[in-house]
Amino acid sequence: MEFLKDYWWLVPIVLIVSSGLFTINQGTIGVITRLGKYAGVKRAGLNWKIPFIDQIYKRVSIQNRSVELEFQAVTIDQANVYFKSMLLYAVQNENEDTIRKVAFKFISDKDLMQALVRTIEGNIRAFVATKRQSEILGLRRDIVEFVKEHVDASLEEWGYHLLDLQINDITFDQAIIESMSKVVASTNLKAAAENEGQALLITKTKAAEAEGNAIKIAAEAERQAAQLRGQGVALFREEVAKGMSQAAEQMKQANLDTNVILFSMWTEAIKNFAEYGKGNVIFLDGSATGMQKTMEQLMAMTQLDKK
Repeated sequence: MEFLKDYWWLVPIVLIVSSGLFTINQGTIGVITRLGKYAGVKRAGLNWKIPFIDQIYKRVSIQNRSVELEFQAVTIDQANVYFKSMLLYAVQNENEDTIRKVAFKFISDKDLMQALVRTIEGNIRAFVATKRQSEILGLRRDIVEFVKEHVDASLEEWGYHLLDLQINDITFDQAIIESMSKVVASTNLKAAAENEGQALLITKTKAAEAEGNAIKIAAEAERQAAQLRGQGVALFREEVAKGMSQAAEQMKQANLDTNVILFSMWTEAIKNFAEYGKGNVIFLDGSATGMQKTMEQLMAMTQLDKK
């Protein structure tokens, strides 16, 4: 108690000094002003400022931030396009100059967000306005690259950097979606018809080739068969001629008339007509005169064969 009585004036000094202590969280940088003027920055941990003179103007987060955007754009052919996207951004670096820009460029984070969103929407609308509705779906990556190229310059002036822009969804008016579906369906039907036509053409071509090959094979077989038949007939005639010659020689040696052979052949022919005619009508001259003419013709053929 004696100490407090002697050094009571230390108590207000300790209270004043301790009132200047403050902490900055990890991932955050504190911006200090002195009598309303920028005085510097404080890093994460325990810090001290001059009581009643220095103020913590703003705590700037250096962590990544994200925001979802939904907006509409119009193509060059007057089609409405609706975008849903996600924006990822952060403070450019931890340098004091950069933190100073971030702290004093905008009154609040709300104003920063409004400027950032409107800048991105404006760039996407400017890009879409030069394209046709049918091109938009295939230009997702081009849109992102276009926005990054034009937005990064503005963000650098504010002390921020665009980390990523993802366009998650691109939609159109219901009428346009239905017309696009019809176009796709008709294109698919056309492709299917073309494929079916090509398949049918190939099938018919192969069938024609097969039929042509079959005709060639059948013709070749018929030619060979005809050749074999001709050879068979020739051999048959040769054997018949040999047999008739031998029979005629034997009959001459026995002092018999050789015309009996021709008569026998004639009767055999009539017999075959009767057996294998299958009901067909064959007219033969059975008179004595007819018989004589037939025998003369057979004898004439025999003489020709001998010559």
